[in-house]
Amino acid sequence: CDLRLFFRYLKVQRNPELKNEDFSQIRISDIPESYIKSVTLSDILGFLTFTSDKCENHQKARARKAVSIRQFFKYLTDNKGWFEVSPAAKLQLPSPKNALPKHLTIEQANQLLAECSEINDWTDLRDYCMITFFLNCGMRLSELVGISVTDYIQSTDPKTNQKYSFLKVLGKGSKERIIYLNNACVSAYEAYMKVRPQVRGEKALFLSSRNKRISNRRVEQIIEEKLMRSGLSGYGFSVHKLRHTAATLMYQNGVDVRVLKEVLGHENLNTTQIYTHVSNSQIKQAMDQNPLSDINAPDKPKSST
Repeated sequence: CDLRLFFRYLKVQRNPELKNEDFSQIRISDIPESYIKSVTLSDILGFLTFTSDKCENHQKARARKAVSIRQFFKYLTDNKGWFEVSPAAKLQLPSPKNALPKHLTIEQANQLLAECSEINDWTDLRDYCMITFFLNCGMRLSELVGISVTDYIQSTDPKTNQKYSFLKVLGKGSKERIIYLNNACVSAYEAYMKVRPQVRGEKALFLSSRNKRISNRRVEQIIEEKLMRSGLSGYGFSVHKLRHTAATLMYQNGVDVRVLKEVLGHENLNTTQIYTHVSNSQIKQAMDQNPLSDINAPDKPKSST
């Protein structure tokens, strides 16, 4: 998987016309040997930067990719004789560290939603629905793009007679999971479905302007445009940061980290722990809530007589 990603990156670097293609759909079966034999350390470092900036990889994930690449080129050098010295020989592994996930504040999230509330045609309601899903459900980009109209389900709890709505999505590792929808998501979904083009044979929930399933890259472009128009383009936000935002806001508002793990579709609880950070304002609030916090110091010593 790490090498496939590297080969796609390499193919785009050697063929600039591919830069507007959906990255995940770029074929690597036809990549020529000359591309691999021409790889330099700069290419590898550029790839690791790409995985950080575009793929939102943390240092641990980048370190794993670096190991895979180093082993691959060591094999080509030692066993195939393609290189006298491996281009990855001097590659240093990124040092793992626990970086806090970047996210929108509640004010910034509302600012983004407000920008998306100006509706001129059906694509505006589509965009509003997508952003509402990202900010409320914390779903992955691939999960959102893969939703079909048949994946939306409404049901009633026979014990409580409570109605609820959910989506079936294909999560990481092609594992199906359930995402429950809150009122904001249901409202956005219903508004969009009233104007979604009825295209015979097309089951995708979110359609492009050509009435085909919208691509990952087009969703990224839409989010970038909306962030720019809402004055949030200079903060390093992206589609994946909207997922971070949903997770952080839920945790800050009392959602247990174990429940959050299920909401986000994480395999390991350790992955979810990055959202358990606290802000400076939360630390100050905790200090202020100490019942001894309002006791004033005694006056200066009385002068001796």
